[in-house]
Amino acid sequence: MSLQNHPKSKIQNPKFTIGIDLGSNTLRGVKLDCESGVFVAEYEKIVRTADGLVESGRISETAVERIVSGMKEMRESLGFDGAAVRAVTTEAMRRAANRKKVLRRIEEESGIRFEIIDGEEEARLTLLAVQRRLERLGEPADSFVLADIGGGSTELIFRFPHATFSRSFELGIVTLSQEAGSWESVPEVLERKIPPLREYVSDLYARAGRPARFVATAGTPTTVAAMKLGMNYASYDGRRINGTVLRKEELRGALERLLAMSPDERRVAVGVGRDDLIAAGILIFEALYDLLGFDECTVIDDGLREGVALALCER
Repeated sequence: MSLQNHPKSKIQNPKFTIGIDLGSNTLRGVKLDCESGVFVAEYEKIVRTADGLVESGRISETAVERIVSGMKEMRESLGFDGAAVRAVTTEAMRRAANRKKVLRRIEEESGIRFEIIDGEEEARLTLLAVQRRLERLGEPADSFVLADIGGGSTELIFRFPHATFSRSFELGIVTLSQEAGSWESVPEVLERKIPPLREYVSDLYARAGRPARFVATAGTPTTVAAMKLGMNYASYDGRRINGTVLRKEELRGALERLLAMSPDERRVAVGVGRDDLIAAGILIFEALYDLLGFDECTVIDDGLREGVALALCER
């Protein structure tokens, strides 16, 4: 492995940085021009990292093959030569009993070493990306709560003018769907998962007060925003998503439209293998409106991968 692909790379003042995020469902990468601050290329592929994880406690062989294939495609798509690269992975790998073996194989076959980051680092990097995007949109970025609804976990990040608080919860769209086993059981399982989030929010509000606004990132919020704007999976454009406002009642409408579609229509709307996950994610998203006490939310497409790339530039 070349030094530029090592997570502790010492490349000074790189022109380009690449941030890679291997989540519980999706592999995402982005290339950033440090001089202009513009993201010049991006890559995304559904690899279903956590498929079967709830039952087995392990990352499956077929999931590893999908990840390795995706990494090879990403290298060609983004162009890694001369760029500083950092690759991170989150909740699925944190949970997996075979994570060391899996990451070693991914490194051997793709040339990229992933590091497992904890919830605190995940929150810090995601917050960095969202703050920068809000600033570019000309919107206030000093007081908000950010919900990052992932495949294996949900991060709640509270940004106040003089302090930041965050907590990662083991509630994600992939793991919720797998634990429920069927769509009919999702609300019941979700209800059992909510009390720790409710207790944390109640305690934090009592100590620090309520932030000024609600912001959300990751696949579920961005997919609902895309549906609102008339986009489907193939026509998705993150630049149009940024700053979209979703009212709580729009989530229920999106869910009803999704459930009323045929299987083929769902694949066109939200992508192959994502329809049940997005449906579960909408229920999580809807619950967060109630927990946090907001009627509307601003959706931001930027997330962990963008934060990784931005942090590399700043370093």
